[in-house]
Amino acid sequence: MSEATKLPDTLTSSDFEFPGQTNVYKGKVRDVYSIGEDLLVMVASDRISAFDHILPKGIPFKGQVLTQIAAKFLKATEDIVPNWLLSTPDPVVSAGYRCEPYRVEMVIRGYLAGHAWREYKAGKRMICGVAMPEGMKENDRFPEPIITPATKAEEGHDEDISREDILTQGIVPEVEYVQMEKYTRGLFQRGSEMAEKQGLILVDTKYEFGLRNGKVYLMDEIHTPDSSRYFYAEGYEERQQKGEPQKQLSKEFVREWLMENGFQGKDGQQMPFMPDEFVQTVSSRYIELYEKIIGEKFQPVISDNLTERIDSNVRSFLKDFQG
Repeated sequence: MSEATKLPDTLTSSDFEFPGQTNVYKGKVRDVYSIGEDLLVMVASDRISAFDHILPKGIPFKGQVLTQIAAKFLKATEDIVPNWLLSTPDPVVSAGYRCEPYRVEMVIRGYLAGHAWREYKAGKRMICGVAMPEGMKENDRFPEPIITPATKAEEGHDEDISREDILTQGIVPEVEYVQMEKYTRGLFQRGSEMAEKQGLILVDTKYEFGLRNGKVYLMDEIHTPDSSRYFYAEGYEERQQKGEPQKQLSKEFVREWLMENGFQGKDGQQMPFMPDEFVQTVSSRYIELYEKIIGEKFQPVISDNLTERIDSNVRSFLKDFQG
C-alpha cells in the first residue's frame, strides 16, 4: 500500500483517566470505564477479534461503525426493552447506566449458519438442548428462530449451555430468564424487520442483559457486524437452491481468511501476518454494512489525535451529566 493510500490512524488501546473514574475493564474490543457508582463509559476500539484472539492490526473506523449502529438499534428498540444507553458523546463512545450483567449471552438463530452449522455438519441434531430438524442444508431457515444461550467466559471460549442447565445451576432466576427470552425474540423480530427494509436478512445475533433497580435491561451493543450475521436478501433463494455460499455481511469472512491462513485459535497455531490491503478490505466491509443496514452514507470522523478527541468529548459529557 502506497504512502498516498496510507491507512488512517486506529484506536487499538486506551488508557484514560476520566473524572470520577473508579475502575476500568478491558475486553477484546471495548474498554469500559466505571464512573462513580452508576455510570459506564464504553470506548469501542478498532481492535478486531476472531476465534477469541485479538488480531494484530486495528481496523479503521470499526469502533465508529459499531458505536453508531448499536446506538441506532438501541434507540429503535426502547419500546421493547429498557436499555443502558444514555448518550454517545464521541463517535466511538457510548455512555450509560451500569447494570449487573447476567453470566449468559442470549444467542438467537433464524438460519442454520456459523457455529450451528458446524455442529450440524458434525452430526449433532441438538444445540443447547434445542432440536434441529433433519434434512437441513447450510444457511437454510429454521422453522422458528431458536435460542441457543452461551455462558460468558472471562477468558477463552464462550460455552454452549441449555435453558435447563441455566435454571438448574441457578445462573439466572427463572422469572428473569423467561423475561430475557421474551425480550430476545422481540428484539430479533424487530431487527429482522429493519434488516428486511434494507434488503438484508438478520441471520443470527446475540444479546446481553443485566439487572438494574430490579429490572432486566438490555446492555452492550446490538445488531452490529460483531454480534450479528447478515445475508443479502436478493438472490438468497437462488443461492440456496444451487447450493452456493450466501453473500453475507458479518465477521465470518475474517474467520475464513484466518482459516485459509492456518489459524483457528488452537494451541501452537501462529497468527498470520495481516497485509494493509486485507485491513482495508475489512474496514470497507464494516462501512458497507453500516450503509446497508442504516440506509445512510457513513461519515468517517478523522482526527489528528484520536485519544485527545475522545478524552475531551467524554469530559464534556461528564461535566454536563454530573452538573
